[in-house]
Amino acid sequence: MKTCTHLADWRALRGSPDWAGRTVGFVPTMGALHAGHAALLARARAENERVVLSVFVNPTQFNDPTDLARYPRTLEADLALARPYVDAVLAPPAEEFYPDGYRYRVTEASLSTQLEGAHRPGHFDGVLTVVLKLLNVVQPHRAYFGEKDWQQLQLVRGMVDALLLPVEIVPCATARDPDGLALSSRNRRLSPPARTLAAAFPRALRAALTAGAATAMLRAQGFEVDYVEDRDGVRLGAVHVEGVRLIDNVPL
Repeated sequence: MKTCTHLADWRALRGSPDWAGRTVGFVPTMGALHAGHAALLARARAENERVVLSVFVNPTQFNDPTDLARYPRTLEADLALARPYVDAVLAPPAEEFYPDGYRYRVTEASLSTQLEGAHRPGHFDGVLTVVLKLLNVVQPHRAYFGEKDWQQLQLVRGMVDALLLPVEIVPCATARDPDGLALSSRNRRLSPPARTLAAAFPRALRAALTAGAATAMLRAQGFEVDYVEDRDGVRLGAVHVEGVRLIDNVPL
């Protein structure tokens, strides 16, 4: 496994004879890897001749500087988890990814302003911009995204179609702990009591007859609720527990 901390190193590897003509699978992440990421990497390994992981805490998708500062950075542990699946890791410094200072960006004018976008202004501009940069740099045949981030997945698919990018976006089922909580890098910030409460989040999304009933159920249990909405056969929600923001979705 080769770790590239500069874009020039990665481009030299990508253009080498060992990568020529090989199918490339790509898993973009912000690090703090867990079993959900491992599942994405395992699928990429099974379906491609080469697998690339990116570990990049993207500053432009954080509308809260405190949230950015608290985001876990665990590169050595990430590399250990990735090693069985991955041929190359791309972990560039922010200044190499944003030489323009983020003057140029991707903006979607409809879905990105709703749900997560309504509560995190500018978030999806940052997500779409960095995903476009990563796809341009990595040049994968397939890129793998978890369905937990449902809105992100729809927006990335839409961008790929709109900008005519030659890559297949592969959705992967949400990985969950045995009690049903969706795996997330943010879960490690929960205290034991908050972690126990958090498992009630997906249960309420599934159990309630309506989105409004789910909202009431979650508030009664002590969650701060940003939203619960039903869209395209999916119930989506975002809540806060001990100041930690969790998102999830379940099929209706």
